[in-house]
Parts: sequence; structure tokens; C-alpha cells
Amino acid sequence: MNNKKRLENRRYITGFDGIRTIAVIGVILYHLFPNIMRGGYLGVPIFFAVSGYLITDLLRQEWLQTETIDVKGFYIRRMKRLYPGLVTMLVASSAYIVLFQRDLLNNLRSVVASSVLYYNNWWQIFRGFSYFDRFTTQSPFTHIWSLAVEAQNYLIWPLLFIVLKRYVKHSGKIFGLIMGLAVGSGILMAALYTPGADPTRVYYGTDTRLFSILMGSGLAFVWPSFRLKEEIPDKAKNLLNGVGIASLVALMISFLFLADHFAFVYYGGMFIVSIFATLLVAVTAHPGADLNRWLTNPVFTWFGKRSYGIYLYQFPVMIFYEAKIKNLSDHVFLHSLIEIALILGISELSYRFIEKPLGKFYYQYTWFAIKDFFKKPWITIPKITTLISLIVSCFALFALAVAPSNQVTAEQEQLQKNIETNKKKAEQRKAEEKAKNEGKTTDSTKPSNSVPEANFNLTAEEVKKAQGMDITAFGDSVILDAAAGLQEIFPKMIVDGEVGRQLYTSTPLIQKLDKDKLLKNNVLVGLGTNGSFTEAQFDEFMAAIGPKRTVYWINVRVPTRRWQNEVNDMLNAMKKKYKNLVVIDWYGYSNDHEEWFYEDRVHPNVDGQVKYSSFIAKQLVK
Repeated sequence: MNNKKRLENRRYITGFDGIRTIAVIGVILYHLFPNIMRGGYLGVPIFFAVSGYLITDLLRQEWLQTETIDVKGFYIRRMKRLYPGLVTMLVASSAYIVLFQRDLLNNLRSVVASSVLYYNNWWQIFRGFSYFDRFTTQSPFTHIWSLAVEAQNYLIWPLLFIVLKRYVKHSGKIFGLIMGLAVGSGILMAALYTPGADPTRVYYGTDTRLFSILMGSGLAFVWPSFRLKEEIPDKAKNLLNGVGIASLVALMISFLFLADHFAFVYYGGMFIVSIFATLLVAVTAHPGADLNRWLTNPVFTWFGKRSYGIYLYQFPVMIFYEAKIKNLSDHVFLHSLIEIALILGISELSYRFIEKPLGKFYYQYTWFAIKDFFKKPWITIPKITTLISLIVSCFALFALAVAPSNQVTAEQEQLQKNIETNKKKAEQRKAEEKAKNEGKTTDSTKPSNSVPEANFNLTAEEVKKAQGMDITAFGDSVILDAAAGLQEIFPKMIVDGEVGRQLYTSTPLIQKLDKDKLLKNNVLVGLGTNGSFTEAQFDEFMAAIGPKRTVYWINVRVPTRRWQNEVNDMLNAMKKKYKNLVVIDWYGYSNDHEEWFYEDRVHPNVDGQVKYSSFIAKQLVK
């Protein structure tokens, strides 16, 4: 009887809104300011831990009352919570895409289907998409992967809960089993992670991310909210507060410093963060501690209640808005403030008019609601809203009907073909040079008096100097795009390029080139297209090259990305620090010539490749 009374009067843990606020702010700032909030992506395991605890805590209360679980009711409650906001976002985004940004129509049907049916994380994995390639990733639906992980857990967990309660019974043993599964998930993440490779598989995988949810679920078996006492000794309260504060500080430090490319993240770092998140949940849930009160205020309550919508709408707003800005990096802070305002405004509308009303709507009374709707006068807010919704839905359906699958434009195909062809030639040239270094062949790249076929606007003296120059070019897809022209001018050039390459992954690659005797005395570097870097990362890279080599670094033109000016400012600062560093101002030379670039405004097109190669060559042979 006491249990039932306690369950009927179960408290709403307001501090959880504070935790959700911290998590969602971390995620948004990670996407807007990745070099400041380096670990903001860790807001997701915090969401997972809260979700696991709350869902399991409610299931435990239901079991105590009825000794069973209404699985159908559970699924309906989850759908009423998740689907209104998700479907609204998908419909509105699809309509926007077909009206204003048709380049995003590609694979829209598959994206929507995988989102609605909650297998989006696996769909992205099998399609080879990357969460970390910030240059090529343009989808406004990338973030749906985490909702899919949670929904897959919701599908299985109530059934597994029933099995555990019926056959294992003892909460301590169940906790042990769940923690064992969590440890197994963490070990699987470490086992499947490959250092230096894109970590999207382990980042997206349900099997490798479930440990955060499992920790929260396990906590509910040994720390149920309905059995925690408000009156506890001062010593116990101080201990709880200390653990809660320490956990919160650890999470904040992780947000600021634990960058997504650190191997430590996947070798246990994210697992440890999830432990701190679970401890924070535990202390916040306890009515005898002060953390719940500290994390409760009107601002946190507002953010926490709308955190689902804020998370849903962040990517569409960012992708749609930034696509319309010509030079995003010139006013990054201003544009970021506008994006945040749009995200919060749309989330408020969604919460007030979509999520809250439909979450409480009893769908068995749908017919009566329809009849009542038609009895009302025509000029009413509900009918105007319905009319607008129908129009938007029609555009969304049209978008799904006309959306192509796996379409590649002529320009994209040409760029891909150029990069693939140039990469093969570059690998062949490296193999030849390596064989020569090992004494297996003779030098086949001696200087010649032949003039390059393309008109690179070079003097005879410049051509002769270029043909005798030993140089290694190291960079990303921009270098690969123009590699054919560069190697035509510099026949002895070694090219090492990779699509999506970042500076923070490059030091070991430079060391390997040096070991294989492929790193020449002149090093041409083209990095920064895919993201900025820290001074420490730059120093490490330059140390690997060595002070005796001359480094020619091409600055970047990435007008659609927020890090363009940050990268170029860093290079200008570094050339004062390193005497062997020469910065080639490709940005200043090319920025006023949109006609030199493909539609992405970054990779030089056929004409642009000639301009690029010619300009770089003239800087190298000075």
C-alpha cells in the first residue's frame, strides 16, 4: 500500500532538465564552435544516461504496481513523445529542400524512411557516410543517428526487462548483468576502432554506443527514485554533493578538451564520460542531495523541456542557413547567434504547438476530434494551422516523389574522376620513387627540356627550374584535384593526398614518408580545407617535417565553412614563428574568381586547376 501511494505521487525530477540543458548546449556549441567546445558531442551519452535511467525507473514502478509491463502502452507513449516532433521536422525540411535547396534531394526517401523507422544510424554506416567529415557532410538529417540508437533500445528494453524481472529477479544481479553488457559494449567500441581511420562506425553503431543507456538503466535497479529518502545524514549529503559536483566538473572539462579525434575517446574515454554522466544522474535523482535544487531554475527548465526539439532542429537550421551565406567565416559569431536564435525559436513553436498537444492527445478519440474540428468556424487558428500543414505536407510529398537515388551531378562525377585518377598516378609515382630509393630501379624522372602541355603561363627559366626541383606535395582533396597539373610542371614531385585529410591525423603520415625517403627537402602542404587546427598540432606537424626542409603551405578558400579565416589567420601567425615556412596566398589570389571553382566553391574546376597549378608553381620557383 505504501509503495502504491509513493508511486502515485512520484516526483518530477526537475534537475534532469538542467542536465538535458547542459547536454544540448554542448552538442550545439560543438557544431557551431568545434575548436572551443571540442568535446560537446559528449552531450549525447549524457542524454543516453538520463534516458536509460528514466525509462527503467518508470518500468520498475509499473512492475511494482502490476507485476507486469504494458508493452503496447509503453510503445505508444514513446511514439507520442518522439514522433510528432520528428515527423514535423522531416516534413518541414523536405518541403524546404524541394523549394529552396534542391541539391539536398538526393536519397531523401531513404533518409526519411530510415529516420521514421529508426534505423538511420545503420543506414548511414552502410552507405559510408561520415559524422566527422565536416566538409562533405551536408545532410540536415545527420544527427538522427542518435535518435535511432535510443529507439532501438526502446524496442528491445521492455521485453528484456520482463525477462530479467521474471527469471533473474534480484535487483543486484540484474544490475551486474546490465553492467556486464555495458562493459561488453565499451570493449566492442575499442576493438572495432582503428586509430587514424574515420571512427563513424563505432560512433554510430548501436552495439558500440549502448553502454551509456545501459549504465542509466542499471542505475535504476540499485538507485530507484521512489526509494530514495529526502532526510539523510549531513555526511551522506556532503558525499553526494561532492560526487555530483566532481562529475559535473569532469563532464565540463571533457566538453572543452576531449576532441572527437583522440584515440582515448574510443579506448575508454567515452565509457568514462558515461560513468560520470550516470553519477550525475544518480546524485540529481536523490532528494537528499542539493544538486537537483542547484540544477533547477527557469532557464534550465525551459531548455530542458525543449531539448528534444532543440536537438531535432539544430542540423536543419545550420545546414539551410549556412548554405545561403556567401562568406560565412567573415562573421562567424554573428551568424552563429542568428542560428541559435532560429533553433530556439523553432523549437519553442514545435514544443508549444506540436510536441506538447500531440503528446497528450488521445488518438482513440481522433474521429470525435475531426467532427469537432469541422463544426468550428472557418477562420480559426486550428483551421489556419491545419491548412498551412496540409500545404507544407504536399510539398514534402512532392519532394519525396521527385527525389533521386544516388544521383551524382556531372560536376561531382568529374571531380571524383579527377581525384581518383590523380590518386592512382600519385601512388604509382610514390612506388617508383620508393623502388628507386631501394636500388631496384633507376631514376626515370630526370629533368627534360619539354614544355608542359597546358598553358601555365610560366617562363622557360621557371619551367626548367621546376623540372629539376625535388618536392613532396602533402594534402587533402584540393591537392589531389590539381595533382595532374602540378606533376606536369614538377615531374619529380611526390604527391601524397587523401580526401577529408585533417592536420591532426597527418604527423604519423609525414613520419612514414620520411622513413620511406619520400619526404623531399621542399614540402608543399595543402591542409585546412576540412577543418582548423591548434598551434600544438601545427608544431607537432612541423617538428615531424624538420627545420632543414622548406615548407610551402597553401592557405584555404572555403567560403561556405566557418573555419576558413581561422585557418588562414593561424598560418599567418605561424609564418612568423617558423623561418622555414612560406605561406602561399591562394585565398587572396582566387577569392574573387568564382568561375575557377566547382559548385562546392572550394575545388578548382578544369580552368581553375590550371590557375591553381600555375600560381603555386610561380611561388615555388621564386
